[in-house]
Formats: sequence, structure tokens, C-alpha cells
Amino acid sequence: MFKFSTSHFRMECRTVPHIASACVRGRAFPIHEVVEPSSQASSRHHPVAGYRRAHDAIWGLAAWCRHWLFLRLRPAHPASGRMVPDSAEALSLTLMANRLADSSSDHLLQYAHHPVDWWPWGPEALAHAVETDRPILLSIGYASCHWCHVMGSESFENPEVAEFINAHFVPIKVDREQHPVLDQVFMTATQLMNEGAGGWPLTAFLTPEGRPFFTGTYFPPEPQPGRPSFMQVLRALADTWKNNRPTLTTGADVVAEHLAALSAAPLTDDAPEVHEAVETIAADFDLIHAGFGTAPKFPSATTLDALLVRGDARSLELAQRSLEAMARGGICDQIGGGFHRYAVDPGWVVPHFEKMLDDNALLLGTYIRGWRRTADHDEGLRALLERTAYGIAGFLERELRDENGAFMAGLDADSCDIRGAVFEGIHYLWSPELIIDALGEEDGDWATRVFHVTAGGTFGEGLSTLQLRGRPDVDKLAEISGKLLAERGRRFPPAKDRLIVTSWNALAISSLVTGALIWNEPHWLDLARDAARYLVDTHLVDGELRHSSRAGQVDDSPATAEDHGTLADALATLAGATGEATWLRHAEVLCDQAVELFGADDGGFFDAAAGELFVRPRSLTDNVTPSGTSALVRALRRVGLLAERPDLLARADEAATTTWATVAENPRFAGSALEDLMIADEARRGLKPAMVVVASDDPFDELARASWRLAPAGSVILTAPASAQGFGSWLEGREKRAVYVCRGERCFDPVTDYTELKTPLWHRT
Repeated sequence: MFKFSTSHFRMECRTVPHIASACVRGRAFPIHEVVEPSSQASSRHHPVAGYRRAHDAIWGLAAWCRHWLFLRLRPAHPASGRMVPDSAEALSLTLMANRLADSSSDHLLQYAHHPVDWWPWGPEALAHAVETDRPILLSIGYASCHWCHVMGSESFENPEVAEFINAHFVPIKVDREQHPVLDQVFMTATQLMNEGAGGWPLTAFLTPEGRPFFTGTYFPPEPQPGRPSFMQVLRALADTWKNNRPTLTTGADVVAEHLAALSAAPLTDDAPEVHEAVETIAADFDLIHAGFGTAPKFPSATTLDALLVRGDARSLELAQRSLEAMARGGICDQIGGGFHRYAVDPGWVVPHFEKMLDDNALLLGTYIRGWRRTADHDEGLRALLERTAYGIAGFLERELRDENGAFMAGLDADSCDIRGAVFEGIHYLWSPELIIDALGEEDGDWATRVFHVTAGGTFGEGLSTLQLRGRPDVDKLAEISGKLLAERGRRFPPAKDRLIVTSWNALAISSLVTGALIWNEPHWLDLARDAARYLVDTHLVDGELRHSSRAGQVDDSPATAEDHGTLADALATLAGATGEATWLRHAEVLCDQAVELFGADDGGFFDAAAGELFVRPRSLTDNVTPSGTSALVRALRRVGLLAERPDLLARADEAATTTWATVAENPRFAGSALEDLMIADEARRGLKPAMVVVASDDPFDELARASWRLAPAGSVILTAPASAQGFGSWLEGREKRAVYVCRGERCFDPVTDYTELKTPLWHRT
């Protein structure tokens, strides 16, 4: 039996600068050393105490020894020459291509010329493992994952390592963005076996049937104090598989049992107290820097949305202070718009530089709603929130929109210097000299003060991320930002992950529609329509939804509950904004299919259809994006109200109860479920979700835009001419241009003056 295990957080970078010869326009940039982050990093993946209970049982039954690994590694040396091209195909080397060469995933294409004999996930790979009686080495990552690149360069490109893997294992490479449910299962297993810690790259060893018996994340090429090298892990596991296999198979059985147990939602008959949930969240609030927890610090869009829905003074303070701090910090791309994934420090100064669609799609909507809940007299905060939202939308269109109108998955954290050597974050960093070179002395001095670019560097070694200080002149800020963005455009850009993910695009559609109507931006509505059209035309195959595509070619990855829920909600939102009923018909079909495919006996939803894996997973938390259950609850409510489907509304009520225990136990990781509970709490106090019908043939009628600005959370808005078909009875007898508000069994008198809308929208019955 081998004598080591791993406990490892996702590789979070904290900069300890060293001089290196990398440069942008000849200026020195640092490479950085990795140090162990706070255990708070694991909380993103470890929100439920059930993990702890299962973990204890697994460790006891498997009798595995725990050893902490300390992150004291250097990143890949520049001499490695690892390039970051604009497309994964440009990685073609002199090596013969492996089975990944025909993949529709940029992440897998990055490994297509490695000496490792990789298989993509599928029945052929599993059958080969059974036939050869070899364990599976499962490596899960994604195209913009910095530490996936590091491990790939250090280990999977190493001929000696590859030879050993090929001789003793069946290596399978998985893109977590392409197979999110697969990633969820094995990430949960990793957390169970590693005291709640996990991250990417995820490295798991499985029986030939696909059950995990050993898991970790990044493994270094050389042993470090308290932690083994990757070759040590490989040799120990290969030897144990050959000479003491029952040790591994017994452990795999135990893990599988506990994974199955975690799919059962803890049920309660009593809805949690909303006030108590807010107080629990507030206890984690960073009084100095805002946001929640310590480093690394994540934006937590779903939690902020819940606080904005609550809307009391305390909730608004927590949300608005966090939104402002994030918008001013280095985590926000101050000149290019959009947010990096998270900050490695409490003050939001230094980000982990990858920029992902899911984060930005959600944050766009959150900043719009934050602006909506900010008082008119707070002009400075409103201007900041508006600038941030417009920056996100601009980033999505400029850098993530593909030629088909959909949005790509993200941008790499890494990029090249002028010699082609790769460094994390090099694309986004500045020195005072670089700014003055780009802007001239006068404007350069102004910009260094406004963006807090210091001689010593906020990032280290004379280099700074851009932060926004004070409340500078809006027009000058826009002018200077544009010039710096143009200058940055001369640098080598980060690589793009061109995978088109259904759920992430759906989140972007919903946010763009919301912003379009609130801020009178018809172009945003066009962007949303284009993305929706692509998903319907490409991702619906013979009436069944697929999870992802690339370059217009859909792959065979099955759609998840989250895909169905977010897309149904997005299409229904689009239908309501445009009066185009075809979007609503698609949304209804998706809801009906989701109930059939993912429904659980307790009223909730599994994340995947039956029979896809050895365990059927169900996420009980809302993390970066809403869980499958939360996404479907929202969709069922919107579609049910808009399509007059009481069966869908009843199904939403039933599913919502399965989230209550998680809200009570850890509301910070149940933001979407908490938001739904808050809306239900308001309904119990007389403010039932409203159906708002704007009888007009203009989607941007001032009555419609005022309704989008004023309507309380949970409302469904339909703007359409009275002659429109496909919306049940909502338009019957409503030929007069007016706003018709119905809540429950009561319909208010029609309103023709937008200044009088507040009464019917907010009147408690």
C-alpha cells in the first residue's frame, strides 16, 4: 500500500517577484513563485458539511495517510518555450498527433501532440481500460487554466513520464467545460479524499470501470518537502495496482457509496428565515475590503444578487460596497472591461488573470441590478456601476463573440512576451514608464495616479495592475482608457477558449436583454438574439439539447440540468422583451424535457440524465453559476407565468423546497436559492410575482423600459402588440397602449403614464 495522499488547493498565485527577462515593449516583467493560499480557497468547492462527514468515513475505511502539500514551486521556466497561440491548432509540433487531434475542445487540442497516448472520455476509452486491465489516469482541466498548462509542460510533455503512463495506465483527458457533470463527480470525490480541497488541474486515478480510488490536483515534477512528485505517485499507484489491488478497489467502492449518498438532498419542511441567512452572510463580510471571506476572493455574483433582491439597508450596503470595491480593483479590467476570475489578495488588487464567460455573464446582470437599486442622488456610485456594466458588455462583444454570434468560453491567464516565453498576466500589467510612453507626460502622470500605477508596482517588481482611484472626470477617463487599450492591443493577446457552452451563453443572453431594456440599448438586444438563434439552430439536435460546440460544430456532450434551466429562462426573457413567441415555445419544450430527464423523487433535480456515470450527481449549492436545481426553478417560474402553465409553477415550488436545507446551512453558497426564497417571502407578505404586460409594438417603448427598471424581482414582463399570438390570454382585450399589471388573482387598472407605474408594481395585496 502506498503511503501518501494529497491535499491541495487550486493553484492560486500570490506574487513573490523575481527578475526575469520577459518584457512588454522591452520593459521587465516578473515571474512569480507560488505560495500556499489560505484554506478559504477551498470554500468555493466545499460549502456543505456533508462533505466533512463523508470525508471522515472515507479516510477511516480506506486507511489512507494524509500529507499536506505546500505550494513552493516555480512556474514553467521561460526556456521551455511554451507558446500561447491564438488557436489550439497552432500548437502543432513535430510529434505525431494522438487521439485528441480531432477534438472539438481547445483544451484537448492543447494536448494533441503530447507523447502521452491520450484518450478522450467515452465508452471506447473505458472499454480499453477493462480489456487491458489497467487503471485510468484521468486529467481534467480547461483551456485557460494556468496550472493545467504548467503541469502539461512539466509532466505530460516529458517523454519519460509519458512512457510510464502509456505502459501502466489508460490516460484520459477531459475538458471540464465540455463535460461539467463529469468534472463535478470527480471534483466531489477529490474533495472527499482531500479534506474539502480541490481544483484544476484535477488528477484522478480510477478503476477500469471508472470509479476513483486516488485523487489530487497539480503534482510537481520533483518531490517537495511533504509532497511527492508526479512520478512517485505514478510508480506507487502502478505498483499497488499490480501487487495490492484490493486496497484500491475497496477504497473505490467506499468513495462511490459516499458519492451516491451525497446526491440525496437533505429535506426540511420549514423555509429558512431570510433574516438569519443574511446575517450569516454578513458574518463573512470583509469590513475593510468588502466582499466575503479572505484571499483568494471571488466575486460571488449569485450572493450579491440575493442581497440586492432583499433590498434592506444592511443587504444593500453589503452588496453595493462589494460591487464598488470589485469595480475599482485590479480584478476588473479597467481599460478593456470585464472581470478576471478571482483576486489572490483580500483587497482585489492582483487577480488570477483568466477571464471567463460565466463570471462576466452573471456579473453583467448583477451590476445592472446594482445600478437599479442605487439611489438617484448617489451619482458617483451609479456612474461607476454603469461604467463597469458597459465595460463587461464591450468585452463580451469585442473579445468573446465568435463569427456565429455566440460567446466563447474565455481567455487564458497566460500570454507571451516579445520572445515568445509565457507568463501569467503579462498582457495586463503596466509600469509608470509604459503609461507615459503611451500617453505622454501630462496624461501619463494623470493616468498613473488614477490607476494607482506605482514605481514599486502593486503586482511586484515595478509592475502594477490597474485600479481605479477617486471619481475622475468621466469623459477623460474614457479617452485615456481607450488610448491604453489601443496600446495594449499591440501586445501578444491571451489565447481564446473557443468552446461555446450552452448555459454560459444563456446567462449572457439574460443579462444582455435586461441591460438592453433598462438602458435603451437595442444593440445589446441584437447580440442576445444572435446568441439565442445560434443555440437554437446548433445546440438543439433532433429536438435534444447539447452542452457545447466549437466553430459551429456541435459535439455529443449531453446537456445538463443547468443548460436546460438557464437556456429556458433566457429564451423566455427574450420572448417577453421582443414579443416573439417562438422563443417561448422553445423554452416550454426545454422545461418539459428537463422535468422528464432530471426529475428526482423528492421533487428536486439531478444534474445529469440517468445512466451517464456510475453515480448520478446533484449539486446542492450555487457556486460560480446557479446549480441545476436553482436554474430550473427560475426557468419554471418564468415560463410557467408567461405561458400560463400552472403545472410548471407547481413543479418549481416543489423543487425549491429541496434547496432550503442548503440555504439554512450555508446561504453564502446558495445565492440563487436564497434569491428565490426571498421572492417567495415577499409573496407571503403580499407582494406576489407580477405579470407585467406592455401593449405596444415597440420593445423599447418608454412604458416597457420603465417597467424593466421598476418591477420587483420575480416579475415577468411581456412587451408585444395586442395582435401577437402565442402568449395565452395575456394580450386578450388589451389593445390600448398601456401597462397591465396582474399579481395573483388581481389585475390593476391599466397605466399609460410611466410615472404612475410604481403603485401597481409595488402595491401589496
